[in-house]
Amino acid sequence: MLEVRALGSRYGRIPALAGIALDVHAGELVAIVGANGAGKTTLLRTLSGVQPMSGGTLRFEGADIGRETPRQRVQRGIVQVPEGRQVFGALSVEDNLLLGAFARGAAATVDTVWTLFPVLRDKRGEDAGTLSGGQQQMLAIGRALMADPRLLLLDEPSMGLAPRLVAEIFNHIKALKARGTTILLVDQNARAALAVADRGYVMETGRIVAEGRAADLLRNPQVQHAYLGN
Repeated sequence: MLEVRALGSRYGRIPALAGIALDVHAGELVAIVGANGAGKTTLLRTLSGVQPMSGGTLRFEGADIGRETPRQRVQRGIVQVPEGRQVFGALSVEDNLLLGAFARGAAATVDTVWTLFPVLRDKRGEDAGTLSGGQQQMLAIGRALMADPRLLLLDEPSMGLAPRLVAEIFNHIKALKARGTTILLVDQNARAALAVADRGYVMETGRIVAEGRAADLLRNPQVQHAYLGN
């Protein structure tokens, strides 16, 4: 579904990504792990078109999308849940969801999100800014689902959440995968991300330094020492 080759990106003169190569197949959940500052968020922003490429190729379902705008990529089905959730706090929960369907012409219905996240249905008329952190993360994911994504980019969905809520969010991610959603996941909790993934990539300073089956990466002594603790 997604084919990335020799991808580069820069912030001014400073290289942020160099020679990135990865693949995501339909129906897979692929995790990208690495330390803070490794370039994980920059990679997702580049895939979604928010951060410009400085080189390489990017193909989605066979089409070269390297020059396409973020809106065009959303219309193809590449939809990102941003780091920090970024809900519209002054708008209601339901209006936040409806905005998610705007670029693809109301591709999904709110009933789909209510089924996945019943707590949001109960708070549909409340301002999004009044929700808890975990509920806002559910709303951010639900807003992305309203665009009926073919590839869902999840950026740090567990950031700032208590352990109980982290477990709940990852249960929802597993449920999305079970429904057939293709997911590329970045998360600071490398162990949790690899535990739900089919395959994984390890990033350091803007480069891929290791890849493989997620279960193998979890058992890899170097990966354990660097990213998973003792």
